[in-house]
Amino acid sequence: MTEQITQPTTRTVDAPGALLTYDVRPGPTTTPALMIIASPMGASGFGTLARHFTDRTVVTYDPRGVERSTKADPSSESTPEQHADDIHRVIAAVGAGPVDLFASSGGAINALALVARHPEDVRTLVAHEPPLAAIVPDHEAALAATRDIHETYERDGMGPAMAKFIAIVSYKGPITDDFLKRPGPDPAMFGLPTADDGSRNDPLLAQNIITSTHYEPAFDALRAASTRIVVAVGAQDEGQLARRAAEAAAERLGTKPVTFPGGHAGFLGGEYGQTGEPDAFAAKLREVLAAS
Repeated sequence: MTEQITQPTTRTVDAPGALLTYDVRPGPTTTPALMIIASPMGASGFGTLARHFTDRTVVTYDPRGVERSTKADPSSESTPEQHADDIHRVIAAVGAGPVDLFASSGGAINALALVARHPEDVRTLVAHEPPLAAIVPDHEAALAATRDIHETYERDGMGPAMAKFIAIVSYKGPITDDFLKRPGPDPAMFGLPTADDGSRNDPLLAQNIITSTHYEPAFDALRAASTRIVVAVGAQDEGQLARRAAEAAAERLGTKPVTFPGGHAGFLGGEYGQTGEPDAFAAKLREVLAAS
């Protein structure tokens, strides 16, 4: 459903150490609002997906330190607990709770933290491929790999670190010692800069990669929550870390993961120059939410 496109209204809300920017696309009030989030990706990644839900109020936001949402200390780490409280503030500011929440990647980790702390905020959570490296069977090597990416960023800058990030997220199978010993890919292979610009405040590599991947959800609280939690995986991502982590999370929750079309960014429709399978993805999301 993409007709009658509503332009978003942009608002802000204060949070400790941050000013959060969010967008509201008004829709009928007869169904729960749909909040769509990721991390460290901001609201600009969800234009296509939002246009498939004009029959609902849709809320998107930029996580702290990302795009329009500023932090008092841009180089400081942000934790899933901080993000959870930020999302709670946005839901309260909109006055739309309990919402249905689609959360992808690091946003899915933050959403799990939200439901553990504020289950009354969310009717249904669709947690799409949370990269919970701390809960996969090969967690020691997986966490070592994420620490190496962060350390590479602090030492050499964005290009070399992002090249290692691309290598690990596309790798299929358990992370091994041999993987950890491999030299990092040439950043130029991915069109990344080889020179260090000296900045150390990247939303992924500085602010979130350690706190997000090392986070262990409060599974007891999640299983006891009133929120319906659906863990989603990408059809194209068999064996990749984010999908394996999602499968591990579903097992800990006592559920089965639901397969969505495309890969980790299957909802994109040209944002950031990437196109997944947005029509099929949105249709699957609508189907899952309708089962609530």
